[in-house]
Parts: sequence; structure tokens; C-alpha cells
Amino acid sequence: MRQNCQENPYQLIWQPIEPELKNTKKVYFSPSGLLYRINLNAIPLDEEFSLSDKFNLIQLTSTRQLVEPTTIDATAPYATLFGGIQYEVDTTTAIYTSATTSNDAIASRSASDKENEVGKSRGGSWNYLKWTKTEVESISGVLNASGFNTTVLTGYDASEEVFHNLGKYSASPRVLHIATHGFFFPDPSKTPLSGSVPGEPEPIFKISDNPMIRSGLILADGNQAWQNKPLPGSEEDGILTAYEISQMNIPTTELVVLSACETGLGDIEGNEGVYGLQRAFKIAGAKYLIISLWQVPDRETKEFMLTFYRHWLNDNLPIPAAFNKTQHEMKERFFNPYQWAGFILVE
Repeated sequence: MRQNCQENPYQLIWQPIEPELKNTKKVYFSPSGLLYRINLNAIPLDEEFSLSDKFNLIQLTSTRQLVEPTTIDATAPYATLFGGIQYEVDTTTAIYTSATTSNDAIASRSASDKENEVGKSRGGSWNYLKWTKTEVESISGVLNASGFNTTVLTGYDASEEVFHNLGKYSASPRVLHIATHGFFFPDPSKTPLSGSVPGEPEPIFKISDNPMIRSGLILADGNQAWQNKPLPGSEEDGILTAYEISQMNIPTTELVVLSACETGLGDIEGNEGVYGLQRAFKIAGAKYLIISLWQVPDRETKEFMLTFYRHWLNDNLPIPAAFNKTQHEMKERFFNPYQWAGFILVE
């Protein structure tokens, strides 16, 4: 029993099937159970190499995708990017603060949610994220140089109303990039909530029985609803749940990038996979998803995303190849897996 406890992830997960993969370099896989929460590419083989150095691993939400035809129009040069979002509803205060305070101070400011006190991580406390604005503006430049017509939504323009209109009156964008906070809460009946304040009601996003409501993204004015306060003059609350996304229709979207925390997480229901943002965007019609498995650092995430887009568009690599090359480069720059292995590509 003690010997099993000392086995590493490679020995536990991959080594048993490796004899069946002789002369194989490309492996398509659809994980089940807790394997959804592991980045197989980052499993170390030794102190220098990881599994991605030995195999080209392509993750699918379902193996039936191997026979489903692709209907994406790769010539459609349209992209929509969300970033630099203002989460506070007090526009006067927010605009004054952003104009008179350094971006680093804004990025590290702590909100009331005690579940995450790391101000520069994309999750937990809904603070302004300095590098998300830089990220989407830089990526927009790369897209424009490649012939895309880009729409960059920042501040209070990055609203839930705008998001819900994507694909409603015209074709959905080929690229949809969202740089913001993300959230996922486990089943409250199984896991006690941390950071709860006695006597204060919890947001429905934390306590809902529906796992597709306990997973989502924060858009403009989102802090108001998170504090259980009504948002005057608007039907939307700035909290974009996985359930709402699953009701949309974006079949012409080739790539969705969720540049946020824990966007790959969700409740795992037997062989049905992950009930969360990953499932929501696939139901809505997106082909490729770049999602995260844990809380990702703000600045390094910006570097990861910009590197990926350059490899995809400037180097004319397929999306999977561009993503794999980006992970290899980030691994060389940042040895700690926390800074590069949080993101996975799902087809």
C-alpha cells in the first residue's frame, strides 16, 4: 500500500496504457471522472520533460467528435474580445479611480469575498484586472494584422446584454475571447461553503442545486448582483452563468478563449462529463475551447494568450499545434507549472 502512495501521476495514469501506444505520436482522448481536472500534457516524465514532449495529446469533450464534420467558416474575419472590465456599478467612482490610481494598485485591491485574497489572480475577489485590458488590446492588434475585424469591449461596455446578443442577429464571431474573473462552486450539499458570513444570504450562484448556475463568468457591474443587490434599470446582472451560455447559439464560433480562473471545472456526473462552462459552450456550438483548471496569474496569462495568438495567426499553425507550442515555450520561461499548465485546449 505504501508503494502505491509513492507512485507519481505518470505511473498511475499513463504508464499502464503506454504499451498499447507503440509508434503512436498523436493521441485523441476524452477523459472521465476526476481526469477532467488534470492537465495530462503537464504530467512530468522526469525533472526536465513532460508527457507533451512525448505525445501530441488532443482532448475531446466526446469521442463522437472524431466523426462529426466541421462546419466552421474559417474565412469569416470577425472576433469579439472582452477585457479590462469594470465590475463595480458606481460608474463615477470607478472612472475617477481608474484615472487617478495606478493599475497595479487596482489589480491588487482586495474585495469582500474572503475565498481568494490573491488580488492578481483571475478568480475569487472581483477586482479590476490590469492585464486583461492590455491582453485584449494586444490580441486585437494581432487579429487585425491577420485580416480580422475585431470588436474590443472594455469597462462598462463589456456587459452581459452585449454578450447575449452574440449570434442572435448575425453570425457569431469566429473568435470569442473573454478575459475576466471566472467562478465555480461545488455542490453545497456535499461541500460546506468557505468564507460565509453568518446571517448574510449567499448568492444563488453559490447555493443553487443546478451545477450550470454555480459556474460562470463575471462581466460589467457584476459585483452588485454578487452582493445580492438589485441592479437598477437592467434585466441582466453581470453574472454570466454556464446555463445562460448553453441557451445561446454560436455555431460559427471556431475558438472560445476563457482567459479566467477555473473555467474548466464543474460538477462531474458519471459518464456525462463536466457540467460547467466547458459543456455550456459546446452545447452553444463552439468548436475549440481554451479553459483553465485552477486560479491563473494575471500577468503570465496575458503572456500565454498573446504567444498563442501569434503562433496561430502569424505562424499559420493549426489551433492545436499553436496551443502545444505555446505550452512548451511557457514551460521553458516559467518552470513552475502553476504559471503555464493551468490552461487546456478542448475540441
